[in-house]
Amino acid sequence: MQIQVSDAASQWFRDELVLKTGDGVRFFGKVYGKTTVHDGFSLGMERAAVDQPIGSAVKDGVTYFASQADDWFFADYDLLVDYDPQLEEPKYQFKRR
Repeated sequence: MQIQVSDAASQWFRDELVLKTGDGVRFFGKVYGKTTVHDGFSLGMERAAVDQPIGSAVKDGVTYFASQADDWFFADYDLLVDYDPQLEEPKYQFKRR
């Protein structure tokens, strides 16, 4: 699994989560919601120490990752993380590998 984080998304995460160099952001599947590839599940994120990553990207000193426990959610997909200026929040795109 590959993760790509845009410059604008990186800035949003650093500002909103008050991240500094060495911090981590974990992406995970959570019950309820919907994505373009999962019905009944949505994408969650949290500040977390990197643990058993199945995919990661380092941007501006912050490690963005998904862990082994969420392999079921990301199986067969890469994650593209961008920023939506109209909604003022991150937007996520799943790309089939």
